[in-house]
Amino acid sequence: MRLTRTTLALLTAATTVTTAHAQGSKTITYLTPQLETQGYTKTILDLSRAYSQQHKNVSVKYQNVAQTGLAQQLQLFAASNNLPALFAIDQPSLLAQLQQKGQVVDLEATFKKLGLLDKLNPAAVTLQKKLGGGKLVALPLEMNIEGFWYNKKILADNGIREPRTWDELTAAAAKLQQKGVQPFAASGDQKWPLTRLIGGYVARKYGADAMDRVRAGTLKVTDPGFVEAVTAVADLGKKGYFGQGVSTIDYDTAMNTFLQGKAAMFYMGSWALGNFNDAKQNKIGANNIGFFNFPTVKGGKGTANDWSVNTGLVASVSSKQNDAALQDWMKYVFGNFGNKAFADQGLITGFKVTQQPKNVPALTAMVQKKISGVKNPYLWFEAYFSPKATTIATDNVQPLVTGDLSPQEYLQQLQAALK
Repeated sequence: MRLTRTTLALLTAATTVTTAHAQGSKTITYLTPQLETQGYTKTILDLSRAYSQQHKNVSVKYQNVAQTGLAQQLQLFAASNNLPALFAIDQPSLLAQLQQKGQVVDLEATFKKLGLLDKLNPAAVTLQKKLGGGKLVALPLEMNIEGFWYNKKILADNGIREPRTWDELTAAAAKLQQKGVQPFAASGDQKWPLTRLIGGYVARKYGADAMDRVRAGTLKVTDPGFVEAVTAVADLGKKGYFGQGVSTIDYDTAMNTFLQGKAAMFYMGSWALGNFNDAKQNKIGANNIGFFNFPTVKGGKGTANDWSVNTGLVASVSSKQNDAALQDWMKYVFGNFGNKAFADQGLITGFKVTQQPKNVPALTAMVQKKISGVKNPYLWFEAYFSPKATTIATDNVQPLVTGDLSPQEYLQQLQAALK
């Protein structure tokens, strides 16, 4: 595998922890695809700076990597047993491999030792353990539901009601496009925002346990309902509903397209609340944003009461870097994380909020209420996939929505990878 400049820089940064500690100081490297000014990364870094003011010998080095290259970078670090102290990870199957090799910390035991375990939301812990083989080896830095956010004014101006069914959604998209309005903002460059649509359709067709059945082998991704789901998502791309060049649109561009009023709808998780609640980013106004669950499909077993729920882009801790200094830093940062993320950005995380702000943003309050009422959650499309199958599912979704790969070919290649 060829080492790029970025890879070499990241490997060098990861060694900083050990070298600095040997000199009596501690530099904690934090690797994440998230920008340092956004979301939970901003909260972690803000708390880290406050901690460093009281502990001059400890600093945190923020290291950014594109999410499309995150798994590859982590595999390189793991191969040299030199994972960063704290790192984001987006593939449960890769996390399982790191766990089996003893390269990640058992966070339930560590948090219990540090007196932090009661800071975690029990529902988030349960969800994370489901992905961690019964172990808490990653922190639920978010607690999300997913669905379609929409521009109320655009829909109202075009005589469109909030879609409840897939047929209503596609009819709305056709009407908007005819009026010269881009129906959906989406990041094809990130790939997963498109496979999320496949997963949502499958859950509505087969029920919330669809991917559990695929994992158990009682359902194949080449079965008719999957063909229907993939065809439906491919059609959105073929009809131009995602706008031009969707495969090259990155996450921030898709977000800005929606928040600047250039697209009517945006399928995304509630981690986007940080963007929606930021008046500098949100040019359409928080009061102008509505939200609806994934629409039902004709003849489907799934219902609008089933929600896609996840703990977002989680973070794990390197066993090699887990010393007393790192644990003291964790005690401060994650002891204050839930309250600060909620107070500063209105973020709903996998941590309890014990200090409720006086003025909770309306969108945040709405999401809190919906999350508390979820009774039948399901995970995202690739949650149980191997790294190979995840790559096949995400890489092939780009040619799928551009019409360069048929739904049957997409699913045949995925089923082969799942075997």
